[in-house]
Amino acid sequence: RVTKEVDAASKEAKSFLKQQEKTQSGAPASLPTVSGVKRPSGMSSLLGKIASKKQKMSTLEKSKLDWENFKEEEGIGEELAIHNRGKDGYIERKAFLERVDHRQFEIERDIRLSRMKP
Repeated sequence: RVTKEVDAASKEAKSFLKQQEKTQSGAPASLPTVSGVKRPSGMSSLLGKIASKKQKMSTLEKSKLDWENFKEEEGIGEELAIHNRGKDGYIERKAFLERVDHRQFEIERDIRLSRMKP
C-alpha cells in the first residue's frame, strides 16, 4: 500500500476528508460510559490537536479522485455511462459471451443426452 501526504488545505485532502466523514456518519459512534477510561486532557491533548499529522491518501484513492475530477472537468461522465451500456461496452460484451457459452453448453448437453437414449 502506497500513501501520499498532501497539504491539509488542498482540494484532494478536502475531498478525502469528506469521504471519511461519510463513512463515519454511516456507522453510529458509541462512546464508552465506563468511568475508568482515560481521556486526554491538558497540554498534551492541545499539542496533539495542533501538531496532528497530515492525512495520508493511498494511490488507489488518489487515482479514483483524479479520474472523478477529470470526468467532471471534461463533462464526459454521462457519455461514458452511455457508451458502457451500448454495444461496444465491456459489460455488454461479457454478458453476450456468457450467453453464447451457456447456449453452446445446452446444445452439447442435448446432443449427449440424445445419444444416450437408443
